[in-house]
Amino acid sequence: MKKIIFIACCLLLFTCEDVIELDLKTATPRLVIDASITWFKETSGNNQLIKLTLTAPYYSTNVPPATGATVSITDTRNNTYNFIEENNSGIYRNQSFIPEINGVYKLKIIYKNEVYTATETLIPVVPIDKVEQKNNGGFSGEETEIKAYYTDPKDFKNYYFFEFINRESNKLSLDVYDDKFIDGNQIFAFYSNENIKKGDELIIQNHGVSQRFYEYMVILLQQSNDESGDPFEVQPATLRGNCINETNPENYPFGYFRASEVSIFNYIIE
Repeated sequence: MKKIIFIACCLLLFTCEDVIELDLKTATPRLVIDASITWFKETSGNNQLIKLTLTAPYYSTNVPPATGATVSITDTRNNTYNFIEENNSGIYRNQSFIPEINGVYKLKIIYKNEVYTATETLIPVVPIDKVEQKNNGGFSGEETEIKAYYTDPKDFKNYYFFEFINRESNKLSLDVYDDKFIDGNQIFAFYSNENIKKGDELIIQNHGVSQRFYEYMVILLQQSNDESGDPFEVQPATLRGNCINETNPENYPFGYFRASEVSIFNYIIE
């Protein structure tokens, strides 16, 4: 009996683990800019928002908002759209924005006496033609596969940013495509999930984007490799977008300013 107790105590001793938290250096917070002008087809596009946050320490579970900024966008016709913050949330809104296909827009943010700017063109996009579903996909044969077809315009360089949003689980899957090998043809964006269920609503959004944003997202998606979160909230490495700090270039921001026409398709899983 004593031998059994001794062995049990030894096993308990060897299975205990200490939680070690590394003393990581905390860098000065940087501004993170999530500025996406999205013009959904067949809407006015008047309501737009810009989200500003700050980088956080590694162990932090909260993303702090960047409050008290002055945010505006100016177009080539010298129209200026001011974005007003909602309740110290870091979310800035404008309800009178006028989008224009191929219009050029300049973002200006004044935060803690430093000026951040970016310029982007509002890129058009073709509609989603149709959606096809396969229920026995993947290596296991248990995944639901979705193909969202669209027809690429011929003789133009086009870049696409797709969002697949499961309304029931609120999970997001992102991907980007170009027309290097499919110029002028019908092609599809691909989505696969083994947990999506019959009756779930899948919101499919196709954004027209610039080449620079396409290249930015390729790298960002490779770094994050996570379909369940927002890739703009955490930067796994120093990936810089098209936003610059004109006042203090060394204090550069993260994030991106883009402008897109968007085609949306609501699909019910069969």
